[in-house]
Amino acid sequence: MTNELEELYQDVLLDHSRRPRNFGELPDAAVRVHGDNPACGDEIHLGVKFDSSGGLEEIKFTGHGCAISQASASLMTMKLKGKTRDDAVELMQSFRDLVTTDANNTSKNLGDLRAMRGVRKFPQRVKCAMLPWRALEQALQQSEGETTVSTEEPGFD
Repeated sequence: MTNELEELYQDVLLDHSRRPRNFGELPDAAVRVHGDNPACGDEIHLGVKFDSSGGLEEIKFTGHGCAISQASASLMTMKLKGKTRDDAVELMQSFRDLVTTDANNTSKNLGDLRAMRGVRKFPQRVKCAMLPWRALEQALQQSEGETTVSTEEPGFD
């Protein structure tokens, strides 16, 4: 990756961590998931409202944590709003591949999420980047209610 591209990606991450998009409560959320990373203290509270066909009509988050977790949540919510569940699952897998593998054939549908590519060089930060996505994964498995997920669960990347 060129220095210019790395600088651009860093600017994108800093912007989203300082001014997160879709940050706030979602009062009429059908699903609420609390995600936490006990190793570093990151917390994400994800609210999702589904449309009549089960797609993600609205998605917001609150919480606190490092720049990586906050930027990841902000970028994720921007990308997922209005998507179908299948699209969300596909994006989740593409993002997981982006931050956990050295493959350079990451999906172009990730857009600005590609700014998170450098995280894979820092294994402890992968959990930070994946925390909101893990909360999303849990949200997609339920149609209503509240639950908690943790980065310390078995099988968590």
